[in-house]
Amino acid sequence: MKRLKRKKQNAGVGVNGNGSVTREPDCGRKQKLAEIHQALISDPVDIETLRRAAASKGGLLTDELRRKVWPKLLNINVYDLPYKPGRDVREKHKDYNQVVLDVRRSMKRFPKGMPAAERAVLQEQMTDIILEVLKRTPQLHYYQGYHDVAVTLLLVVGERMALAMLDTLSNHHLRDFMDPTMDSTKHILNYLMPILEQVDEELHDFMIRAEVGTIFALSWLITWYGHVLSDFKHTMRLYDFFLASHPLMPIYLAATIVLHREKEVKKTECDMAMVHHLLSRIPQDLPYELLIGQAQDLFDQYPPSLLAKQAALQSRKSLSISTFQAFQFATLHQRPDSVLQRLTKAQGSTTSRQA
Repeated sequence: MKRLKRKKQNAGVGVNGNGSVTREPDCGRKQKLAEIHQALISDPVDIETLRRAAASKGGLLTDELRRKVWPKLLNINVYDLPYKPGRDVREKHKDYNQVVLDVRRSMKRFPKGMPAAERAVLQEQMTDIILEVLKRTPQLHYYQGYHDVAVTLLLVVGERMALAMLDTLSNHHLRDFMDPTMDSTKHILNYLMPILEQVDEELHDFMIRAEVGTIFALSWLITWYGHVLSDFKHTMRLYDFFLASHPLMPIYLAATIVLHREKEVKKTECDMAMVHHLLSRIPQDLPYELLIGQAQDLFDQYPPSLLAKQAALQSRKSLSISTFQAFQFATLHQRPDSVLQRLTKAQGSTTSRQA
């Protein structure tokens, strides 16, 4: 097994133009809070500092900060959010029945102890958010697991912001999963084995002999791990990281999880069913901060462009990958919320006078 070129453990991260993140000396909680606040009020918004904060140890720290930073990471104007979906969004929608079934099965994703009435309201909102995104962009196709992304956003940022974020993610980071077939999703999964081969050829060869494939990681990838983690704080921490990173970062994290369990895997009988059974069940006590750092190191050492040929996927075929650089560049020119608020009020006043 090759030794990863590890940088200092107590490190923060910065973002390069290709979506990779470079490590910087870690800062204390108070300093990190101050840096995030300063980045948010800078004009233009200091998006690289926000990405660094989201990816570094501890992520964005609080839900209050996530509600401020997540929209910036996706270039969303908080003063120009979409309206709540009307009930007509459900009429004659081809995915309505499947969405409702999946939303009803999402009970475990809500906090323990949440009153049933409150959960029911949120499930109704989740149904409407999903259908509204699909209605807006007919080229997007619903997949089972999409609701796991929707509920994570809804619980953190509320209905209107969740709608805006899900819409943006569906057209960028999650776009390959929303094709009419699973071909693009399978291609993304194909990056997993080349990453493992680069780091631990023995483990890679064992998994090839076992013919286990990569489907064990499917639900990890398409739900950003929301479906498989029982502790919501871990899910939010990973969303901080993924929102600040390249669209393929979830597959790099999958590789670090498999590598972390290397001894368990090699001790298992070299049989497809046995290895799949082991890997498809993620331990709930994983060292997430360590794995996040290792995933970033893997991305830096073995970027997608290096692995694309082995993964049988050229970047131009992946909408998520091919549009990422332009999407990331667009986030660099955002005004701070205080300016957006003034501009929104001024625009409203002008409209009133003209009326």
